[in-house]
Amino acid sequence: MATNPPRDPGMAGALDPADDGHLDPVALAARLIAIDSTNPDLAPGGAGEAEIAAWCARWLAARGFEVHRLEERAGRPSIVGIKRGTGGGLSLMLNAHLDTVGVDGYEGDPFSGARHSDRLHGRGAFDTKGGLAAVLVAAHRATLTPLAGDLLVTLVADEEFGSLGTEEVLRRFTADAAIVVEPSELSLTVCHRGFAWFGLTLHGRAAHGSMPGQGVDAIRHAGLVLQGLDELSTGIGQKPAHPLLGHGSVRVATISGGTDAATVAASATLTIERRSLPGETPAMIEAELRRLLDSLARDTADFSYDLTRLVARGAFEADPDWPIVRLLDEQAERVLGHAVVQRGEPFWTDAALVLEAGIPCLLFGVDGAGAHAPLEWATEASIHQVAEILEDTIVAFSG
Repeated sequence: MATNPPRDPGMAGALDPADDGHLDPVALAARLIAIDSTNPDLAPGGAGEAEIAAWCARWLAARGFEVHRLEERAGRPSIVGIKRGTGGGLSLMLNAHLDTVGVDGYEGDPFSGARHSDRLHGRGAFDTKGGLAAVLVAAHRATLTPLAGDLLVTLVADEEFGSLGTEEVLRRFTADAAIVVEPSELSLTVCHRGFAWFGLTLHGRAAHGSMPGQGVDAIRHAGLVLQGLDELSTGIGQKPAHPLLGHGSVRVATISGGTDAATVAASATLTIERRSLPGETPAMIEAELRRLLDSLARDTADFSYDLTRLVARGAFEADPDWPIVRLLDEQAERVLGHAVVQRGEPFWTDAALVLEAGIPCLLFGVDGAGAHAPLEWATEASIHQVAEILEDTIVAFSG
């Protein structure tokens, strides 16, 4: 079980969300870091999002936002704050996650929010409470003068594990475009890979180890699968590379089989991970694996298998001509004083769910380091810059 270091139990509870001192995005981020929001599905015993969701809901309500609390799964709330437009404008959704990964092994106090040398420290500073604070401040500043379109601030649970928060939000709310805040190091993330996990069970027949011909060795068949996956990986690497994402991949993440040294293995189980590119759907990936396995079954006596799709998420790719992409690019270049890099990420994010819901979007966020690492930080300058860029983009898109 994850255990957190001692902390002042009144630290987060003493924070006043209505305090206008929280209009400084760095000070706000430091206060959000002080609230433990460790995802309990990643770290058993983790605090979850209830406290930070309530704090952000009060912050939004104090500034005139219409606040909705979504909580299909008890103890795992997401918050949606809305500023209604005057009419005739485009609606924009800002998405940031409330949860963090665990803190076991963290160097120092993960909830300190310490500030020194232009760096804000603590779990979530980079991924993504620095960005969350920038979203809140930008949303407030941008709506001090009413916009024509609606602004939706979606603060979601469970991004670090199952994305239940964004899924729940998208069942209730939509918008003309969205910005998903993740630590992009002040670059525009316009694409990322998808992934699919499969469970494979190979069925053999037990026999005494002295008479292996009387059995069917599931471990031997697992070896054939490994060889086939190596060939599949080679083929993936020979396809044209995506300009920002390179190639997809396939690998075996876990493998087990057999009962003892004297018995032919009656079964073997593997977990297979396939990382995919835009245009490769989960159905296509599953069909690809089944073709490989069916080929082995045709060519190998007594080869028998069950393949189960465990989790599958599609890749994400933004259209560079979407208005939200062009506007964010323009505002970022103006604030930063230089052209902004557009990049792809090897990992998956909730942006894919937003796009699947029909909402054009991209990712943008603070600079720093240490996501999921023993020491995490974000630069104070980048938190201010993200807040300014988001504010100006909101006004340009919805004003």
